[in-house]
Amino acid sequence: MIYLDNAATSWPKPEGVAMAVYDCILNKGANPGRSGHKMALEAGRIVLECRETLAEFFGIDDPMRIIFALNTTDALNMAIKGLLRPGQHAVTSSMEHNSVARPLKKLESIGVETTYVSADGIGLILPDDIEKAIKPNTAVIILTLASNVTGTIEPYREIGRIARRHGIPFLLDAAQGAGHIPINVNEDDIDIMAFPGHKGLLGPQGTGGLYIREGIDLDTIKEGGTGSHSDLVTQPDIMPDRYESGTLNTPGIAGLKAGIDYINSIGIEAIRKHEIEICGRIIDGLKEIDGVKVYGPQNAEMHAGVVAFNVGNMDSTEVSYILDSEFEIEVRAGLHCSGLAHMTIGTFGQGVVRVSPGPFTTEQEIGKFLEAVRQIARL
Repeated sequence: MIYLDNAATSWPKPEGVAMAVYDCILNKGANPGRSGHKMALEAGRIVLECRETLAEFFGIDDPMRIIFALNTTDALNMAIKGLLRPGQHAVTSSMEHNSVARPLKKLESIGVETTYVSADGIGLILPDDIEKAIKPNTAVIILTLASNVTGTIEPYREIGRIARRHGIPFLLDAAQGAGHIPINVNEDDIDIMAFPGHKGLLGPQGTGGLYIREGIDLDTIKEGGTGSHSDLVTQPDIMPDRYESGTLNTPGIAGLKAGIDYINSIGIEAIRKHEIEICGRIIDGLKEIDGVKVYGPQNAEMHAGVVAFNVGNMDSTEVSYILDSEFEIEVRAGLHCSGLAHMTIGTFGQGVVRVSPGPFTTEQEIGKFLEAVRQIARL
């Protein structure tokens, strides 16, 4: 079986990830921050060490500014609904995932306004268009680091500088960039960042996080037990407790740290180099097949581990089904929870076949994938 669906969830995981989860469940399975006994303290240490590892990985000064979440969607909902108020305005793009578009749509009912800046035909946002969309009541600029449909890496650093110049918080959706592309929240002028643990960071499902720069106040969208200030009936203000109600996924967090440790052991630059080489092979190979159309940038360096294509007028889900059933190649097809992006690149009716290699994808596997697409194109 050839797995090319890493943009949904990375697989396989480094061996250390499974071992860390197993060890946590078997030997350290208490509730972090809820008791004073040895196992609870050890569980708390696991959480703290992962928080510190994430802070170093993303250039975050204070690990306590990192909130653990279920996934990127959970983190984005905390950020968007915690920040925006009636009468305020948000600027975002036509390449956003539904995890951005749907919360914004929900907030329209309380009087929040959104401007969707259109991308070009390859899914690229122009920074000048973002700046032109700013209004006096703009309260946030929201941008995906890279499209989950086309893989297009957006000019997030330039847009971060625009947001900083205007004094507007910049929220980055790093679902398709974290673990693929080096990120430094200070150098990149990122005020709030949502990220997954189970994709490029190579951790387990059910993990993710939200970074909130000091000085930015988000309202809470849930309240409950935090293990701190139990004498109060109000949510504590201290970080990260203010946003972490309920028991954390300690085994998943242990696995997430192991995933980042693996990335650090080989270097994110090496992962990025491999990704560019593999995506380049995919793009060039697909373009040589009659009837195949490749979407997004034709330069692999502008991709974040995602390549989208179609075979003639075939339904994308049919192509995916044949790849799976006849060639044992796992990809994803359809609209990828990003209808706005498909309307932007003109594939809303057909969808696209999405190929997303990972750090363990080999040249031989890509050769077999391309040969399978050649055979499908002849049908």
